[in-house]
Amino acid sequence: MSYGDYLDLDTLLSAQHPLAQPPQHDELLFIVQHQTSELWFKLVLHELRSARELLRADELAAALKRLARVKHIQSTLTEQWSVLATLTPSEYAQFRDFLATSSGFQSYQYRAVEFLLGNKNADMVRVFDHDPAAQQMLESLLHEPSLYDEFIALLARRGLPVPAELVDRDWSKPHQPNDVLAQVIRSIYEDPEHHWDVYETCEELVDLEDNFQFWRFRHLKTVERIIGSARGTGGSSGVPFLRKALELTFFPELYAVRGQIAESGRSS
Repeated sequence: MSYGDYLDLDTLLSAQHPLAQPPQHDELLFIVQHQTSELWFKLVLHELRSARELLRADELAAALKRLARVKHIQSTLTEQWSVLATLTPSEYAQFRDFLATSSGFQSYQYRAVEFLLGNKNADMVRVFDHDPAAQQMLESLLHEPSLYDEFIALLARRGLPVPAELVDRDWSKPHQPNDVLAQVIRSIYEDPEHHWDVYETCEELVDLEDNFQFWRFRHLKTVERIIGSARGTGGSSGVPFLRKALELTFFPELYAVRGQIAESGRSS
C-alpha cells in the first residue's frame, strides 16, 4: 500500500470543482478553505462524541485528553481564517455568483458541533430538508444529552447537589442558566484541591468555549473584510448574523461563577 492509497488521495485531490466561467484563480482557495474546515469538523465531532461517552462512563481523565485535542483543532481552524482573509472583495466578486444558494450556514457538521456543545435549535434541523442523512444525524443529536449535560450528570453522580431537573429533562431544548448549578460550580472553584479533576474539567470547558468564540470572531471579521455589510450567500444576513452568534454561550454557569467570585473578593 502506498501513501496515496492509504489516504485515498485520488479521491481527496479530485474533489475540488471550481464553477466560475471564465475560470477564476481564487476560487480554488475558497473551495479548499471550506473543504479543509469540514475535515477538521469531522475530527472535532469524532473527539466530542468520544469525550461525551467517556464523561458518561466517569472516565474523566480520558475525556480531558479528547478535549485537549479539540482545542488544538480549534486553534488550527481559527488560524485558517487568515488564509481566506487574503481574498479581496474584487477577487471574491469574480466567482461569488457561482455559489448560487449555497452557504456556510448549511454546514451540517458545524451545526452538529453546536448541538454536541449544547446550542440546540430544532429549527436548524429543518434547514437540511434537502439532505435526509444529515437531517437524521442532527435529529438524533438534538434529542441526546450534550457534552455539558453529561458533565452536569457526572457532578450529580459525585454527590454534588445538582438540581434533579437538570439530570432528567428534554434534551432537545438548550440548557438554561441555573442559579443552583452556579452555586455548585462555585463550590468547586472555592475548593479546587478537593474537586481537582472536575475543577480542571470546568477550565477545559471554558477553554473550549473561548476557542469557539475566537473562531466565530475571526469568521465575522473575515467575512466583514471580504463582503462588508452585504448579505451573505444562501439568503443569510451575513455579518449581522455572525455578530449575533457571538452572544451565544454553551456553559453559562462557568462564566456566571467568575463574576460571583470577583464580586465576593471585592467585598471581602
